Amino acid sequence: MRTKDRISYFYDGDVGNVYFGPNHPMKPHRLCMTHHLVLAYELHNKMEIYRPHKAYPVELAQFHSPDYVEFLQRITPDKQELCANEMAKYNLGEDCPVFENLFEFCQIYAGGTLDAARRLNNRLCEIAINWAGGLHHAKKCEASGFCYINDLVLGILELLKYHARVLYIDIDVHHGDGVEEAFYFTDRVMTVSFHKYGDLFFPGTGDVKDVGEKEGKNYAINVPLRDGIDDGSFLRLFKTIILKVVECYAPGAIVLQCGADSLAGDRLGCFNLSIDGHAACVKFVKQLNLPLLVTGGGGYTKENVARCWTVETGALLGVELASEIPENEYFKYFAPDYSLKCASGHMENLNSKSYLNNIRQQVCENLSAIQHAPGVQMQEVPPDFYIPELDEDGQNPDERVNRQMQDKHVRRDDEYYEGDNDNDQNNA
Repeated sequence: MRTKDRISYFYDGDVGNVYFGPNHPMKPHRLCMTHHLVLAYELHNKMEIYRPHKAYPVELAQFHSPDYVEFLQRITPDKQELCANEMAKYNLGEDCPVFENLFEFCQIYAGGTLDAARRLNNRLCEIAINWAGGLHHAKKCEASGFCYINDLVLGILELLKYHARVLYIDIDVHHGDGVEEAFYFTDRVMTVSFHKYGDLFFPGTGDVKDVGEKEGKNYAINVPLRDGIDDGSFLRLFKTIILKVVECYAPGAIVLQCGADSLAGDRLGCFNLSIDGHAACVKFVKQLNLPLLVTGGGGYTKENVARCWTVETGALLGVELASEIPENEYFKYFAPDYSLKCASGHMENLNSKSYLNNIRQQVCENLSAIQHAPGVQMQEVPPDFYIPELDEDGQNPDERVNRQMQDKHVRRDDEYYEGDNDNDQNNA
């Protein structure tokens, strides 16, 4: 057992300032709420806090097609009509709208996950947290399910430079389809997704029979669940499967996507998990004592998302948080009880014991078919950073230079105090 984990935490206040549009369920503002709750509980004093670099287009193109990355960089709300064909080609529109600072938003959340992976690779921490990340639906050439850049795939590719095998675990209510698709043909990554499946629920993939192909056959694990699963049922299944996976696969690092839309009462979800139940999964994975990259994901009831990821930050630190929420900039959002707890729901659990046993049995059969801890031909490790040369002579003196192009990890002392974040609560 490690004595004390070094934890790196990534956050940039600008990531919560973007607005997907009226009536859109995705509210990046939840990230500001989470961060201020983390500060209110003084958890920042126990972690290393970093502002992530903004991922360069060439870094994003390590997975995404260069033409798609270029389009995201170029598109703005006022150019949509002129770019109607490309909008359709890259699946931008209602679910994945174009909004102000879209590309910068992608750069920040992807940069956080890349930086997290690099710190783990260089053994500068044991656990790295990027709550802004976890956008698991984005595909190589298109946006999907509120996701534009798949930071998880980029983070995993980074970890693969140093680790023969990486395990990806997803507890979002939606199937982690973009990550699974990216690694469907390789045994270097095992993807394990626990999600709602059936009744035309988005994205419609993730059957237990979908196990990967070619070299990746049996390295994609899907745990399709029905409405109303509760803490007890979920945790029993989760612990059994993850223990078996780690035993068979022997990963060198783990990426854990903690989508909070699997909580009871989520605007788009349909599970009955309490925050304690959700956090128990995080605690369990932490106890495996492997390098761990933790991200956010879905979550559409903002105050519960902030509660959940704050509790999970505490869980990763080994700190039990007081239920009474301390005063903070977003205190009013936690009315009327101002409590950190969110009870499990009252939705009927449609997951019978026999159904869950059948799923567990099928997953274990698939795992028994894999080669134990598959070996790989390790190659020379590519460089971590691609930093374009800044040609100072060729720069336009009237154009403001973004400091983040030059600064990689900046520890901001002022970020820990109230009133520094420019976020307007009315944008919620």
